[in-house]
Amino acid sequence: MTSELRVHCAIPPYILEDLLGSDDGEVRQAALNTLLTTARLRGERTVLAAFTGAATPGNGRRTVFDCRNGTDFALAVLARSEDGQPSSDSAANRAFDALGRTRDFFQRVFARNSIDGQGMRLDGYIHYDDKYNNAFWDGREMCFGDGDGIIFSDLTGSISVIAHELAHGVTEHTAGLVYRDQSGALNESMSDVFGTLVEQWTLNQTAEQSDWLIGREVFTPRVQKDALRSMKAPGHAWARDPQPDHMSNYIHMSGDHGGVHYNSGIPNKAFHLTAAAIGGHAWEAPGMIWYESLKASNSETRFQEFADTTYRKAGDLYEVGGTQQQAVLGAWQQVGITITGVPAEVAKEQGRLVDESSGAGQQDSVAAVARQVQTLTDQVQELSNDVAMLKGRVTSGR
Repeated sequence: MTSELRVHCAIPPYILEDLLGSDDGEVRQAALNTLLTTARLRGERTVLAAFTGAATPGNGRRTVFDCRNGTDFALAVLARSEDGQPSSDSAANRAFDALGRTRDFFQRVFARNSIDGQGMRLDGYIHYDDKYNNAFWDGREMCFGDGDGIIFSDLTGSISVIAHELAHGVTEHTAGLVYRDQSGALNESMSDVFGTLVEQWTLNQTAEQSDWLIGREVFTPRVQKDALRSMKAPGHAWARDPQPDHMSNYIHMSGDHGGVHYNSGIPNKAFHLTAAAIGGHAWEAPGMIWYESLKASNSETRFQEFADTTYRKAGDLYEVGGTQQQAVLGAWQQVGITITGVPAEVAKEQGRLVDESSGAGQQDSVAAVARQVQTLTDQVQELSNDVAMLKGRVTSGR
């Protein structure tokens, strides 16, 4: 099967477009240059996946090249390879290490041999262009800009971003999700899922310990943005974060390929809720359910179909009606998707239980308990006042 190799960029276009309205002329120019460069790249690199060398086997061998602020890969020079020593360039080392961690994660957790499952070599290009505010995967290699130093920092600094971009390659070689509308949003969401899992695996974090932020390192300290996206709280990574977290807020639009970077917040939230409800390491049961569901999907899979597949896979991999399957059921219900064939009342009740097991649900429960305690305290105080009053009457009657 042939498919298009598409340039997948780490920084959503709505962030760059937002920066075009900055009061800082340097920021505006850097954002404009990045948008223009990305548009040019997408025009040049929309080619057939059958292109010779598109997936050169190499047992996941890593090589990092330095573009020296140019845009022609043919002129890039070797910065670090599997056979060489660490580079004097920290960006080269960060890119090299992140490529390795992502490769090792897929091998050790999912027994997948590199991006394509057949040992595809991992080539990275650093110092791409001048003040380029993005990183991208184009179906053959990973590329990193240095950022403008004002809004964005060096893009090699975020392992969740690097793993996110490489994961687009995994999706290309499995379901091949079309990059538009719901299938495109699922494509973006799968990259966020794998991006956070690689980071959590690297740091040995549990679902509870992780902050579930994608790209927290890409912004400079002067920018009031927590990250590019929050999987735990879509729409709250920064002040004007437009991501929805429920189907009732699904965004219908023609731009951004039908809102792929916007609506990915909905399945992102479902994955986080699943992991929070199951507990422990998210790359274990939750990650395996999502990975196997991706492999079972096709290029046109939409949210409902994917949700149904995760529910079925949870039962196949673990236990029908077990903790994992119930967590999946409740998670999708919480984002407005009822699993096909499950009675609505059952799904709603499981959704309520999953909500209570999540951070938001726990906060609501704590608040409810606090209110109950306050009510009991008030009642005890009233009782004490009544007892004191009665004692006073008895004493005066004597």
